Amino acid sequence: MNPLQVQTKERTARLSSGLAKSAAADPQAQPLLTQGLIVLMAISCGITVANLYYNQPLLADIGRSFGVGAQQVGLVSMLTQIGYALGMFLFIPLGDIQEKRRLITTLLITVGVALIGVATAQSLTWIYIASLAVGVTTVAPQMIIPLAAGLAAPQDRGKVIGSVMSGLLIGILLARTVSGWIGELFGWRSMYGFAAVMMFVLAFVLSRRLPVSRPDIRLSYPALVRSIGQLIVELRTLREAALIAAFLFGSFSVFWTALTFYLEGPNYGYGSGVAGLFGLVGVVGALAASVIGRLTSRIQPRFLIGFMIFAAFVSYVLFWAAGGWIWGLIIGVILLDLGVQGGQVTNQARIYSLLPEARSRINTVYMVSSFIGGAIGSTLGAYAWSRWGWSGVCVVGGAMVSAAFLIWAGHRIADRLKGQVSV
Repeated sequence: MNPLQVQTKERTARLSSGLAKSAAADPQAQPLLTQGLIVLMAISCGITVANLYYNQPLLADIGRSFGVGAQQVGLVSMLTQIGYALGMFLFIPLGDIQEKRRLITTLLITVGVALIGVATAQSLTWIYIASLAVGVTTVAPQMIIPLAAGLAAPQDRGKVIGSVMSGLLIGILLARTVSGWIGELFGWRSMYGFAAVMMFVLAFVLSRRLPVSRPDIRLSYPALVRSIGQLIVELRTLREAALIAAFLFGSFSVFWTALTFYLEGPNYGYGSGVAGLFGLVGVVGALAASVIGRLTSRIQPRFLIGFMIFAAFVSYVLFWAAGGWIWGLIIGVILLDLGVQGGQVTNQARIYSLLPEARSRINTVYMVSSFIGGAIGSTLGAYAWSRWGWSGVCVVGGAMVSAAFLIWAGHRIADRLKGQVSV
């Protein structure tokens, strides 16, 4: 196969030979993608990805159950996100060479078992292991999104991906609200038991409703993994986007990990239910971020991502200067979620234009980097709170956003010096 021309000219002949072994699509294997199926996929992504975030409003309650402080219980969030990054690296590439419906339903059943492990944990070590397992197996959304894209007609693909991604983003934010309410009313263990039941029900529904999806790539698993390394080496824009995502999502996790402790402190004296309500506030930012996706066709994504980073930085200025007032926190949350989620949509618009036949592997690199940053942010957020309080949290989160800006600005300066234009 002749090498495809990529606008950024970042692809080489070696990369092309390693990735271009696609099987011809079977037209009869492409069922009609109905609106009902799109909605089901969006809801499935939101419900499943929520497993990663239930713990954040519940950390203080979990810590009291085991008699530990913020720094130790903060490892629950870190291990969940590390597990998610590991699960994406191990399982998402399989979506290119295995039947997706079977993979998705198997993972949903497995994460249901892991959630039961969290709900029944009798020691901190037990909950650490179970939380890691929840992260590893909560990767079905990253298989559902490429499946939706493959089923969509070319002219509808962008709209379909946007709809499914909206479900994912809203699930991330509402998870905190739901877990805060259930945790306050029935205890944190009940939240995980309820989540396990939802995964088993969802696995049954999707096993009946999702179409069979035959693999498009004829590669062995080792070759597939090697091709991911080639993508990292050859695609400069992917490396930039992945690093920006890591620091932005790290700053996001710094805030949400520390928020419960701050709201329960003497300044506010609120419980986990109020902490969860901030997820509803964040939906405003997420819905605004969905508009950003449409702007990427009018404004160069490489410039738009700079604005998203700036919005996230302003949010931390507000947290530091006005975090003692509830409206300061609310406006800051909207800006933070706008910056982080808008940054994700914009970065995905950039990287998906690089190499269409390798989108799932490109997504693997991007999302693994993002959640490694999130895991680091969760740890730093808990540590900063335990050592320096809210001011330390604001400094650490602001520093991570600043690192994202330096990466973005450094690439723009390098492009100008070299006379190049990147996406």
